[in-house]
Amino acid sequence: MNHPLLDPPGSRHLLLANEGIVRGALEAGVNVVTCYPGTPSSEVPDAFARLAGCGLFRFEYSVNEKVALEVAAGASLAGALCLVTMKHVGVNVAADPLLTMTTTGLPGGLVLLSADDPGCHSSQNEQDNRMYARFAHLPCFEPASAQEAKDMARAALLLARETQQPVLLRTTTRVSHLRGPVEFGPLPGPAPLVAYRRDPGRFVPVPAVARARHKALAANMEAVARKVEESPFNRVEASSQTPPLGVIASGISRAYLHDALEAGNWRDAVRVFHFGLTWPLPVRLLEDFLRPLSRVLILEEGEPLLETAVRALAQERGIPAGVSGKGGVLTRFGEYSTPLVGEALASFLDRESAPLPFSRARPDLPQRPPNLCAGCSHRSAFYAVRAVYGDSAVYSSDIGCYTLGLLPPLDAADFLFCMGSSLSAGSGFAAVSDRPVVAFIGDSTFFHSGLTGLANAVFNRHNLLAVILDNGTTAMTGHQPNPGMDQKILGPGRVHLDIEAAVRGCGVSLVRKARALNQKAVQALVREMKEERGVRVLILEEPCVLFARRSLARARRRTVRVAIQDESARACFDSFACPAFRLSDGRMDVDPELCTGCMVCPQISPSFTVRAEGA
Repeated sequence: MNHPLLDPPGSRHLLLANEGIVRGALEAGVNVVTCYPGTPSSEVPDAFARLAGCGLFRFEYSVNEKVALEVAAGASLAGALCLVTMKHVGVNVAADPLLTMTTTGLPGGLVLLSADDPGCHSSQNEQDNRMYARFAHLPCFEPASAQEAKDMARAALLLARETQQPVLLRTTTRVSHLRGPVEFGPLPGPAPLVAYRRDPGRFVPVPAVARARHKALAANMEAVARKVEESPFNRVEASSQTPPLGVIASGISRAYLHDALEAGNWRDAVRVFHFGLTWPLPVRLLEDFLRPLSRVLILEEGEPLLETAVRALAQERGIPAGVSGKGGVLTRFGEYSTPLVGEALASFLDRESAPLPFSRARPDLPQRPPNLCAGCSHRSAFYAVRAVYGDSAVYSSDIGCYTLGLLPPLDAADFLFCMGSSLSAGSGFAAVSDRPVVAFIGDSTFFHSGLTGLANAVFNRHNLLAVILDNGTTAMTGHQPNPGMDQKILGPGRVHLDIEAAVRGCGVSLVRKARALNQKAVQALVREMKEERGVRVLILEEPCVLFARRSLARARRRTVRVAIQDESARACFDSFACPAFRLSDGRMDVDPELCTGCMVCPQISPSFTVRAEGA
């Protein structure tokens, strides 16, 4: 197979850090890779999917993060070296098996990639999954460059196999999506499988076993801590003339610190502790670094975990160095940046802020908020449901492109908790409210964690209309496969599961299907179901417009135009709000470059007609 990520050692490529992780895993000899896609991690499994034909590893898109981790854990018990990838909130889904497998240990070795999202670029929270490293007893690597992403992925997998202790590789959005030069190391081929040895006294954690394994875990982490003390990923930079001032930086903050020191010509002003393998703490290294200092600044995005640990270490060992961290411009919220780190560093050094060759993004630039694409079938579905229910219903939303139904004028999202929560949280709302509840959930999310909520709703006789928005792909994260996709797209390696059959298998008797772009049909079915009680499911099918072009090779249909400038056209503009709509010289029209030919607007207003060829 010819692919740059398979190039020989010594090759040098400009890669995303996510792509560097793939190469690093290959250099470690990874045997099995599982995932649930989620931004900012998605490029990692997508790259493995493209490489799956090389025969070096087994790869699968799992239905959710818990399943992905359990599949990999089973493979590791059978002796395979495994990598599992997900975004930060996915670790919450996988936490149940995670906290047990770190106790039992895994002979083949397993690394969990958690891609965190400070600033909530594409997530419902900005939790700091370094907490899981401490909570679940996971050695934790934090790369700050594409080269480190490659090197640390390899090192994490090798450490996991050597110690039989699962390891956390923690990235953030800025790390995942930065590009940098990466020099390749040797590509040895798949790691040999570790021979399986039956040991229920270790791997079946009934209480008596779990108590013993807790002590074994503590001893294992002490052994890992000794290895962390010798890790090349933790290093100190200082000259003999450096004043007794220090900075400890982890993750992407190390890159921001590098730029700020260069901009201010402050290289000789501070001693720098580059913190790459951040848990367990290298206590001896940190103590040696802190002893000669009068003050130290801690740079870490998210929670003050290192800051708290350094303060505790200084107090315990009688180290007089003053510790600075969160406070002022350095907060627990959002992302850091080079200007922000430069400002904090200038304050710490009691100097003027250094001019930078670049600055923060200009606040006066036009903003481009997220929106449903022109021609998106979700927009049609929301419009049809609201045409029937209006503001009388409460709309329970879920994770996917369709979460953007919260935007006006659609206003089709009133609450959201996590993947799959629309059905269960909607059921709970309906149980204590007289208002009708409509729950929206996508096809991939339905298979991820909607089935259990639906089964619960049937079992407990909840009163709920569930609308499954089946656009034929996992659209939001990049069109990865899910069990509901067309078999021709899935190919022979996977099996299509029918959503309607799954719904009926959960005990739902009132199930209807329609094409999402057919306003008349959808509104008629919504009216029918509005009059019923109990669990009702409406499946609305229409391929994602981008997926239809790219993967289904569907040509664009004819476009439309506004033929009559009247109140009907204006009402469609205001209530449907397709991104292809535009106002030009006071006249309403449809941009032919953006129009996909979904033909929903002519169904809403007779003022819209098919645009003549060449018009």
